[in-house]
Amino acid sequence: AVGIGFEAVGDAQLARFKRDPANKGRIMDRGLWAWTRHPNYFGDFCVWWGLFLIVCTAPAVAAATLVSPVVMSLLLTRGSGKALLERHMEGRPGFAEYRARTSGFFPLPPGTVRHG
Repeated sequence: AVGIGFEAVGDAQLARFKRDPANKGRIMDRGLWAWTRHPNYFGDFCVWWGLFLIVCTAPAVAAATLVSPVVMSLLLTRGSGKALLERHMEGRPGFAEYRARTSGFFPLPPGTVRHG
């Protein structure tokens, strides 16, 4: 539920931001996007690990299903998710500053990150 909520709120915030013509070409850095550069991917990550935790009551099933959240975590953080999107955004004005102050994946309070 946390993952679905995080993803839904992040997506709604981004959609509202993009609807405003004044934001064209700007970096979304408000709301959940001030806590993590990828709230939608973090939410998806939480969903996969949450499903895994649900089946952990049956050890044999948990062992058999461990591959799914691990593979999805790798895809979201290093494969087609975060890495691909950030390569696409790299040249946008303000992205370097946003990356320097905002967590790359796991939510952290705004301004606590001081590196990329």
